[in-house]
Amino acid sequence: MRITTLLPVALLLSACSITNPADARAQGLSRLGEQLFSDPRLSADGITSCASCHDPLRAFTDGRKISVGAFGRPSTRNAPSLLDLEDMESFFWDGRLDDLHETLLQPFTAPNELANPSIDHVVQVVKDIPSYRRDFQKVLNGRSLDERALTDAIAAYLENLDRGTNRYELAQEGGSALSAEEKRGLALFEGKAQCAACHTPGTTALTDNQFHHAGIGFERASGRIKSLVERIDDAQRSRSQLGNLILEDEEVAELGRFVTTRKAADIGGFRTPALRNVANTAPYMHDGSVPTLEEAVDRELYYRGIASGRPIALTVDEQRQLLAFLHSLSLE
Repeated sequence: MRITTLLPVALLLSACSITNPADARAQGLSRLGEQLFSDPRLSADGITSCASCHDPLRAFTDGRKISVGAFGRPSTRNAPSLLDLEDMESFFWDGRLDDLHETLLQPFTAPNELANPSIDHVVQVVKDIPSYRRDFQKVLNGRSLDERALTDAIAAYLENLDRGTNRYELAQEGGSALSAEEKRGLALFEGKAQCAACHTPGTTALTDNQFHHAGIGFERASGRIKSLVERIDDAQRSRSQLGNLILEDEEVAELGRFVTTRKAADIGGFRTPALRNVANTAPYMHDGSVPTLEEAVDRELYYRGIASGRPIALTVDEQRQLLAFLHSLSLE
């Protein structure tokens, strides 16, 4: 499956006679963002890029259980899709940042991601590449080529991706794109299966932007909360250091939302993931520990039943219908 991204800016410029300089600059900035996103020269090992973990051909995921950064260093997190960033109220599986630009900076210096010594080093690398220097000069309108310019460009690219329209969205617009089985699955999704309690219908990404428990991986941190909090306190001096700790320390990573809020109820809580292309973004959960969509649904039904105080028992036919609906959320 191929996920379509932006049309090349050069093609747009030739097909439409753009006379507004601001529009041309915005398109140029987005094109630069796409180049930066896929450029391995912006990593410490020269072979890793943002696209290594967020592959446009894989719905901006990587198909791995956990992402692998520069020099083959594994992280603690499954790489989520980036197709619905504009619908996110906070970022990362634990929601520790709510500013997109700050979020985009962190991977450049995280040892388990692009592993650069500093963001100033990255800016200098970009400045030393003549094509970047020339093209940024055209779009920055007198501004300096600095870290904000880099994140402006990458944000412009990611926020303007052509995500395509899946059959569920076509049906929401009044079409008849869903099969009878998929419609029954949608009814289960919104009703008996209780999926809609967290995956909010009517929203593009089908997420409530909240943090929930699915019993994943917490045994790694169980009984060690006090010592883990001490590690977090040591890293709390800066958000980047905290982010690095989460990507390096499996036990701290399993604390989830608690790392940000320090509320006991948030221990082991993780973001409700978006469901666009869900059938094509395995493996699942924050640590990639659930390999198939069928297993992910079974686990979610079990823990949703615990949360509501009533077990959710679907028949074999109902499970098939629910999965059929979930497949309608993907571009095929």
